[in-house]
Amino acid sequence: MSADGASSRGPADYDEFSLFHENGEEAGLEWTGPPTVRREFVEVAPGRRVSALVWGEQPPELVFLHGGGQNAHTWDTVALALGQPLVAVDLPGHGHSDWPGDSAFLDPASMADDVAVTIGVLAGHADMVIGMSLGGATSIALADRHPHLVRRLLLVDITPGVDRDKASDIAAFLAGPETFASFDEILERTIRFNPTRSVSSLRRGVLHNAVRREDGTWTWRHQMGRPASTTGLHVERVDFGWQWDVLERIGVPVLLARGSLSPVVDDADVAEFRRRRPSDEVVVVDGAGHSIQGDRPLELARIITGFLGGS
Repeated sequence: MSADGASSRGPADYDEFSLFHENGEEAGLEWTGPPTVRREFVEVAPGRRVSALVWGEQPPELVFLHGGGQNAHTWDTVALALGQPLVAVDLPGHGHSDWPGDSAFLDPASMADDVAVTIGVLAGHADMVIGMSLGGATSIALADRHPHLVRRLLLVDITPGVDRDKASDIAAFLAGPETFASFDEILERTIRFNPTRSVSSLRRGVLHNAVRREDGTWTWRHQMGRPASTTGLHVERVDFGWQWDVLERIGVPVLLARGSLSPVVDDADVAEFRRRRPSDEVVVVDGAGHSIQGDRPLELARIITGFLGGS
């Protein structure tokens, strides 16, 4: 089957709000009609904006921060399963958010400050922040630097113990070509690096995360994996060990959700997390890799609901 055979909707017909029914059907969720979702932009500095998806019409209860090379749509199935008002942020340099334009791209503190402005405008009274991978590192910095915005923190398969070796598979994928001759080509590379995911889910992910250029070639929306001169992600730059002290001093409940198949969080990381935060919980999600929201979205939704209702 060709890549385009995964769906009758072609790339030229892409509408970011038209694919939610596919997420629901694949997850086995009852479809009651399109959710209320809108895209918002918040100016975080003169001439620079951060974008986010706002789900629902009531004040958001949850804030989601995706991983490096992803975007706010990575949470779509989780959001559908939850059915709660929430905000999913495009990190700087990702999705529809502007590129920060400096070497602080992978600095969680710098990213947290931009995210704080965005949350302050869109979700200042949310009950929980959920951060995955780079978004998790950003959320740790957010809870430390802007504690009034984080009342509970859920880390999705990330601890400060991530390093160049644990992130090597991710970096290898992100270090691929900057441009692709066709949509099929960019999708085929994504499928090779994600053998446990369905083609239909990966196709949606690429549609949300890639853009067609005027010359007909395709490129990623995000700025990861670019040469060092343009401050892209390089595996040797992945070192957030200094955040252990930051994580330890955060004054709100923290839950760590670990994918059982993921190399990013290992037993030593879990032991250090428990040493630093002995009162907090670690949950292992069976059958999930690093992207728990993609591999086990309904289980992650249950974890979020349980943590939200905790004392």
